[in-house]
Parts: sequence; structure tokens; C-alpha cells
Amino acid sequence: LEAVRRALSESQGDFFIRLANEPMVGWDTPPMREKWNRWLEQKYRTTNAVAAAWGLTNGDVTFGSIPIPPQQDCADCARLLDFQNFRESIADEWTQRQVAAIKSVAPDTLVTIGLIQWSVPSVLPASWVYSGFRPERQARYLDYLTIHFYPLANGHYDYMDDDEARNLAYLDSVIHQVAGLGKPAVIGEFGWYGGGKLTYGKHPFITEEQQAQWCRKVVESTAGLACGWLNWGFYDQPEANDVSQFTGLLTADGKIKAWGREFQKLAKHNENRRLHSPRSAARPVLDWNLCVTSAAERIKFAEANLKAWKAAH
Repeated sequence: LEAVRRALSESQGDFFIRLANEPMVGWDTPPMREKWNRWLEQKYRTTNAVAAAWGLTNGDVTFGSIPIPPQQDCADCARLLDFQNFRESIADEWTQRQVAAIKSVAPDTLVTIGLIQWSVPSVLPASWVYSGFRPERQARYLDYLTIHFYPLANGHYDYMDDDEARNLAYLDSVIHQVAGLGKPAVIGEFGWYGGGKLTYGKHPFITEEQQAQWCRKVVESTAGLACGWLNWGFYDQPEANDVSQFTGLLTADGKIKAWGREFQKLAKHNENRRLHSPRSAARPVLDWNLCVTSAAERIKFAEANLKAWKAAH
């Protein structure tokens, strides 16, 4: 606590604190096993209750030695769902503790977390990749919510026509889970590449204009739900081993890119302008419990969400 007090007193220019960048609750570690067993005992009280909830015989369950589920899907599985809920409780406890320490010495300092997009399970590489930092639960501790987003709905986005719609629909599903929780929402990291050919994988040359078009659509399609946007990469970074090679507003040698010019226009357009939420369109409900346990359910939701998004656009 004293370290927090000292850091804040020495940083007079800070008006917000980001607790962490894209945090994710771990999976199978000795501390997690211990906390997992304590959490189960507090929730169920008896091993009989655990066994009944999980469809096991009582002899298969002993508090103190209940293993953590494997890192694999288990559709609508009570055991895996319990573990995902347990991970959310770990995230909640961590955030609550950090915020309480900060607010005790700097009550007016705004606090947020840079949430990875895997904090919303509408798309996940695998169920175990879910971060555990559930926006709906985290909102009670934070002054505003920050979510990161990259177009990964169908793997690495290479500017194919149908993939654009799929990724915009994916973005829509993410921002709607973050906005409307009673706190402002910011897309704190976004962007994609343009103005060159990536040096890894088999990805096509993408023009600056294509990059500018995609990134502008991210801002325009979320305006009123999000109230701020931060592009990932001021300069291109040719030495990077990811899309940061060409995500900049400027080239590596400082020349403004097409996206940099569009960003300037967007900033000027939205300056001192009140953003209004877009008209609500019918969209499928994201069943959180199913989507944090089942790849099939996530695919089912993504297809229904894409259909609804296309109908609205």
C-alpha cells in the first residue's frame, strides 16, 4: 500500500491506472489447485453435493485432492463450468484487492484493466483460453471498461470479403458485452496491418488504403457503444514478429499512412461531439455458460450472430 501511495504521489500527471494488460487467470498450478478445492468446499459444503452436481459417485470426490479439469472442451459440463466460474472469482478477488489499495490513497484516480478479447467467449481458440476476467463481474470494481480487439473471427484476417463481415459481427458481439454495464467502454487496443507484406506466414500484400478502410469501420461501427479508441502501433515496426510490422499510423520512417490520415479525420469529426448509441438491432443472446465450455456452442452462436448482423446491415 505504501508503494502505491508513493508511486501516485510521484506521478502527478497520471489521471488513470491500468491494472494489467490482457490478464488471464491461470489453469493448473499448485496455488490454483488449493484455491479450487477451497472454493468447491465453500460452494457445495459436502462431497455428496459435488458428486451429485457432477454426476459422479461420492467416492470419487475428496476435498483437498479434487483435480483441476483438463484443458479441453466439455459441452455444458458442470465440472468445467464450475472451474470457469472459479477462475472468474479469482479475477474478481485480484481486481477488488488492487482497486481497494489504489482508492484508499487516491480515491479520484480512475482505474481500468486492458481486457483481452478472450474475456468475451463469443469466439475463443479453445475453452481454456477464456481469460476469466468477465466484464459483467469486473465492472463493479472499475471506473471504466477497456477491451482489446483484433479481427480473429476466422483465423488471421487477410481482408477477404466474407471475413470482413464475420469480424465486424464478432466485434459487435464483443462490444455489446462490454458496453451497457453502467460504465464507459473504450476499445483500448485495436488495428490491423496494411502497407506491406508480412514476413511470417502466407499472407498477401495489403495496401494502406485497405488498412484504413478496416480500421475506420471498427471505429464507426462501435461509435456510441465505445467512447474512445486507441490504435495499436504509432509507427510500423518491421522488426516485430506479428502484425505490428504494419499496424502503425506512421511508417517506420515517420511518413503518415492512409490510416493515420483517416484517424485524424475521425478525431476531428468526434471532437467535442456527443456520441449516441446506435439503434438496437435483434441479435442472439450469448449463452455465457455454454460458450465457456463448448467450441460447438461458440460456432453456433457465431453463425447466428453473423446472420443477425448481416440482416441489420
